[in-house]
Amino acid sequence: MRNIVIILVMLMFINVIGCQEREDNRLAIEEEIDNEATELEESEGIWLTDYDQAMTVAKESDLPVLINFSGSDWCIWCQKLEEEVFDKEEFKAYAEENLVLLNLDFPRKSTQSEEVQAANQALAERFGIRGFPTVILLNSKGEIIGQTGYQEGGPKPYIDHLKQMIK
Repeated sequence: MRNIVIILVMLMFINVIGCQEREDNRLAIEEEIDNEATELEESEGIWLTDYDQAMTVAKESDLPVLINFSGSDWCIWCQKLEEEVFDKEEFKAYAEENLVLLNLDFPRKSTQSEEVQAANQALAERFGIRGFPTVILLNSKGEIIGQTGYQEGGPKPYIDHLKQMIK
């Protein structure tokens, strides 16, 4: 009988330790999600995520729309484009005056509503997106005026590249 009590106490102790580890893991995951959400909010700034809204702004301002088709949490080249170009002040300043920015994300690790997933997928099919990152430029009427992706060299060469397509 004494052995049974000892075994039961040990099992309860192991269970308590396991619960604590799960709680620690849950807290770490929640903190990571909060950090990613903060980074996303900071990087979004001038980026829209709704196609119809972007086209409305483009028509009202007579500016082209830059659509970034991205796999933000898994695509290395998408992350490089974000870090090396889109996050730079030089690009942000140019875009604020000359572009309507639309980010259509296709994450694998983070979740999106079914509505956003369906809308993004429909636009990817409409524009024939085959890989990531793909950047499409539309005029204010919604007609394609250029297509590109990651370009090495930082914001200045990328801006020059966009200007050539917009002409």
